[in-house]
Amino acid sequence: MKWPFNKKEKAYPEYWKRYNSHFLEPKETDINTSTYVVLDTETTGFNYEKDRMLSIGAVKIINGYIDISTAFEFYIKQDYFNESTVEIHGLIKNERLETVSEEEAVILFLDYIKDSVLVAHHAFFDITMINTALKRLELPELKNKVLDTMFIYKATRLKSNLIDPNKKYTLDELAENYDIDLSDRHTASGDALITAIAFIKSMQFLIKTKAYTLKDLLNCK
Repeated sequence: MKWPFNKKEKAYPEYWKRYNSHFLEPKETDINTSTYVVLDTETTGFNYEKDRMLSIGAVKIINGYIDISTAFEFYIKQDYFNESTVEIHGLIKNERLETVSEEEAVILFLDYIKDSVLVAHHAFFDITMINTALKRLELPELKNKVLDTMFIYKATRLKSNLIDPNKKYTLDELAENYDIDLSDRHTASGDALITAIAFIKSMQFLIKTKAYTLKDLLNCK
């Protein structure tokens, strides 16, 4: 029952309601059949409040296979620009790229991911950047389960007194270990694809040798 003096409930836009509808009923999750969305963001810097996303790249893994046909990358219009990041990701403010507004990027992204399990390397950064964009639009945070390939890869490594247990593996280290081509490194779509390949290889190892479940992957730290 709603009391007559309650404040009016916040009216979220239709695209958020559409996204949220995928989480209204609990669904069984299986490590082999779950849909994963592997993503990467390129940003103007590393300050969550001040900096902005330049681009988001993503690719889906369905039934254990990377679905290249539905992969995407889009670029976001912006006013703030940090020249020091140009050397890393190669995107410049006046480059002739088709761009969308931050809200349009959020709409595209939410429609793409639905209730998929999200995967990223050093995922906290990418997810926080996206959640900060949602906050600017006065929307809640993402509801998806999130996996970090850094921790998943770490779970595949032999434990030894010679290896620092707090070591943070870079995406380049994963690519080198798995012999993954790095020609598209530091583009959102390229890094998403590299991460997807590394994720599949790590996941296959953990399923085969340690009988990992999706819950085990989610608990990798």
